Amino acid sequence: MQTFWENQFSQRAKRMTSSAIRELLKLTEQPDVISFAGGLPAAEIFPVNEIEEACRHVLKEHSSMALQYSTTEGYLPLREYLANYTSCPSFELEPDNILITSGSQQALDLIGKVFIDPGDPVLVESPTYLGALQAWNAYDAKYMTVPSDEDGLVVDALPECLRKKPKFIYVLPNFQNPTGVTLTLERRRKLIQLAHEHGTPIIEDDPYCQLRFEGEDIPSLLSLDDQFHEVYLSTFSKILTPGLRLAWIAAPRDVIHKLVQAKQGADLHTATFNQVVAYEVIKDGFLDEHIAVIRKVYRERRDVMLETMKKTFPANVHWTHPQGGLFLWVTLPEGVDAQDIFKPAVEQKVAFVPGGSFHPDGTGKNTMRLNFSAPTPEQIELGITRLGRVLSHTLI
Repeated sequence: MQTFWENQFSQRAKRMTSSAIRELLKLTEQPDVISFAGGLPAAEIFPVNEIEEACRHVLKEHSSMALQYSTTEGYLPLREYLANYTSCPSFELEPDNILITSGSQQALDLIGKVFIDPGDPVLVESPTYLGALQAWNAYDAKYMTVPSDEDGLVVDALPECLRKKPKFIYVLPNFQNPTGVTLTLERRRKLIQLAHEHGTPIIEDDPYCQLRFEGEDIPSLLSLDDQFHEVYLSTFSKILTPGLRLAWIAAPRDVIHKLVQAKQGADLHTATFNQVVAYEVIKDGFLDEHIAVIRKVYRERRDVMLETMKKTFPANVHWTHPQGGLFLWVTLPEGVDAQDIFKPAVEQKVAFVPGGSFHPDGTGKNTMRLNFSAPTPEQIELGITRLGRVLSHTLI
């Protein structure tokens, strides 16, 4: 029986669903559960002292500005910093190409609001980032899926999809969430070529690009696209702290103008104080030093996870070997549903995210995502050993 308020909801609201990950996290809140389910950065390396010092300085020297309303586009010194930080050899970004958002999730929502009409096809990897699907479901997007492998998006599968005129291609080229794989340089170039040939823009979501701890850096799609037919997203959540809720969009000026209009209707502007504090922390080169620390910590944790999986997981289970980022991807034998593994795993005080939610086409039930950034090496070794026992028992 519907309640009074359920009858008042819009069709858009009725399409909204809760995040599968956030619902699962409710089940893992017991302090003795070792969780590989979230995408949390390592809290113990947050730059607390630097942020505290910046807060004191901002309140002492810039309080009247930092505690006031601001422009929708964002704090100009921060936009200038990010234009330089994101600029490419083929063209130079200006502050007018940058919009500061309240986290990348808001950026994804604004993209849905500005680009997607009900029923519009959107081309995504399968699997892809669950937060993007959640944002765009509200705008009634229809997903066209392209598979990925150990080299990222399978670009040879694109031409047939592009002939159907998707609104845009959404891709996470570096250490993709959820799989951890990286799109090769050859495939990046071919993706851009195909997108240009078919007149299809690219949405490049790049939150992990600075978190490479193995292999060589690969140029971003943005830097390879001399026609600037893309919208680029990145964030401070993974390289500074997620609690500040700061991310940015780099795009052509006419796109930024329309996104600004959409943001004005959402929150007027991203928190001024947070922007000014972040700028004070990073303006003199601190970010490069801090990212080096993050890379060292995450590489150690990834290595512990991979080594323990090799020792404890059954032979018929396979996984990716990410060269950076926060996640790796596990594939169970065909016919096994990771949802059926989740409950016995939580009973053994270990948690993960079943992979089906990352597949908009309903496939991938035999997959799971594991996070290695948040738990300590000791927790990783213990938790993966527990999960290995559960898998060995279940897959007999």
